Amino acid sequence: MKKKALIKLPPGGGRKYDMGTMRAIFKADEEETLAQYSVSEWWLEPHSTGPGAHLHEHNDEIFYVLEGTASMLVGDEWIEAKKGAFFLIPANTMHDFANNSDQPVGLLNVYIPGGFERNMPAILQWYEDNRKPANE
Repeated sequence: MKKKALIKLPPGGGRKYDMGTMRAIFKADEEETLAQYSVSEWWLEPHSTGPGAHLHEHNDEIFYVLEGTASMLVGDEWIEAKKGAFFLIPANTMHDFANNSDQPVGLLNVYIPGGFERNMPAILQWYEDNRKPANE
């Protein structure tokens, strides 16, 4: 029987994904958690958008604001969420996040059950294909 892996990471450690003004750092993936959850940090530069409004049919998500003030879309309502704010977003709930402030924003994300990291190669490719030149 497989066991969950022990994970010890230094500050900032994990698998990093750069998407321009947004970056993700995956701390625990489905392989390490036996697909029970995935844990990641999402960081947004000032005045930047997140992934766009979306929902997950079979996955709940937890978001905890680590730093700054995040703009969180939950259902059809945008909420300004300061450091320490917590959200449990049930499956099939439209959501998004953005940073409308002058400071960086950090979010801790738990994706239940795990496996979100499988989407990262396609997400990175989309951001690369749709990246705007710096002078625009």
